[in-house]
Amino acid sequence: MKNVRQTARMLASVTDEREAELVAALGADIVDAKDPAAGALGALPHTTVSAIRARVPASVPVSATIGDPSPDTEATAIAVLRMAETGADIVKVGFGAAAERTIDRLARLDLGSVRLVGVLLADEGIDFDLIGGAHAAGFAGLMLDTADKRRGSLPDIVPAEVMGRFVATVRRAGLFAGLAGSLRAEHVPSLLQLAPDILGFRGGLCRLGDRTGGIDAEAVRAVRRIIPVCDAALSAACRVPAPDAMAPRQTEDAA
Repeated sequence: MKNVRQTARMLASVTDEREAELVAALGADIVDAKDPAAGALGALPHTTVSAIRARVPASVPVSATIGDPSPDTEATAIAVLRMAETGADIVKVGFGAAAERTIDRLARLDLGSVRLVGVLLADEGIDFDLIGGAHAAGFAGLMLDTADKRRGSLPDIVPAEVMGRFVATVRRAGLFAGLAGSLRAEHVPSLLQLAPDILGFRGGLCRLGDRTGGIDAEAVRAVRRIIPVCDAALSAACRVPAPDAMAPRQTEDAA
């Protein structure tokens, strides 16, 4: 049987337009606007997200977080709408204690072409029952991340078989599946075996691994080198999900 080389799209979290331009130039498939100093899913100012979208090539999707999960579903809905107005292609929403009510509320929003991505925080429990609800609500994908970065990386917290179950269950539901949470270059080979659509990075792209520090070009190159680029030659391995906003771009390896 032919051995198909596995790959995933590389999501790089950035704090400003300068970092965004850098990671896009070095081959990031998705630029993610996030304030790591404000929590696991800290939100950047809307003006900053708009500036990031303006400085990143149109072929590179931009995602943006709205802040850590809140039990206030109306506040979450308002935050999603306001972030969608920045020009971001994807808005990421963390699922907390009010996840089911949040999903139901967001299902009623009219976001135009902006897609929703839900984030489950593994160290606070993984509720697999949310996957079907997210699909029914029109979410484009789900990611598995961590809330407390001091506890280590996602592979330190979640067994490989559980991560694999998450990816497989999400994909069977018709959504794309992503893994993130203090990931580093050395995690990539084993995570690719789980066939995620996206691998997300912040600390692993920063100087000394400090997620609140600045992006380090050599760290970005190290991660990009180890994730095969999604191009025509690897089309069978890329497994493009339905939402066009998350489709891999045709690109040369900038590393």
